[in-house]
Amino acid sequence: MYIIAKEFQFDACHMLDGHQGKCHNLHGHTYKLVIEVSGNLIKQGSSCDMVMDFADLKHIVKQHIVDPLDHAFLFFQENKNECEIAALLQRMQRKVFAFPCRTTAEGMSKFIFEQLSHYLPITMVRLWETPTSYCEYRKENQ
Repeated sequence: MYIIAKEFQFDACHMLDGHQGKCHNLHGHTYKLVIEVSGNLIKQGSSCDMVMDFADLKHIVKQHIVDPLDHAFLFFQENKNECEIAALLQRMQRKVFAFPCRTTAEGMSKFIFEQLSHYLPITMVRLWETPTSYCEYRKENQ
């Protein structure tokens, strides 16, 4: 089995309402995202001897993750304060994206993994929140 990976980047803002640190405040990040997929080599056709074409990987990740999150306010859909801010931004025709979890690197990594698992043989998501801090989420049986 082979493993390939591709790196992406997007900018977004969020807040961790109720957090006991400075991330309680609205702030932004330039996120770096690494997506790893695995599989056997394709045996024929234009993608012969590839796990998958990197262009196909890029298209899928951009469509389902990067484009919806880039330059958006990321918020936890069950947090009253974050939802109020999102509603205000939406009334102002600003971009928002609702998560089913807190927008921590951990929650976002798992969400991204689960979303992409519908389209890719994904084995790992690594989400860098800052140049020195990341979370990695892997397929559970590895």
